[in-house]
Amino acid sequence: MICTAVDKGKTDDFKLLKQSRLPFVCSQLCLAERGYQGFAKRHAGACTPTKKCRKQPLPKAEKQHNQALARLRVRVELGIRRFKSFRLFSGCYRHRRRRFGLRLNLIAGLLNYELAHAS
Repeated sequence: MICTAVDKGKTDDFKLLKQSRLPFVCSQLCLAERGYQGFAKRHAGACTPTKKCRKQPLPKAEKQHNQALARLRVRVELGIRRFKSFRLFSGCYRHRRRRFGLRLNLIAGLLNYELAHAS
């Protein structure tokens, strides 16, 4: 986890990404899910799975690309799961709203430290 952005209420992830205007390094690879289809226009290193048309199946090469991307995205989903173990996202947040971003970044720092020193 490099950085996080928060907003009040329920907000779509891609909308929050657009609003935050985070700078991206061109050489940085970004693995995204299907909801981020327009992200490739903003960032050259974005890698999103391809959607199939309604009546036509995906070609074999694109299907293999989607499967390879899913294998890499498993680590991202496991990182999100680790956030949920702190119960920050699991249910309704019942503490002060102003401190939500601070707590989120502190937990991200703890997880980054743990990942860097895991051996």
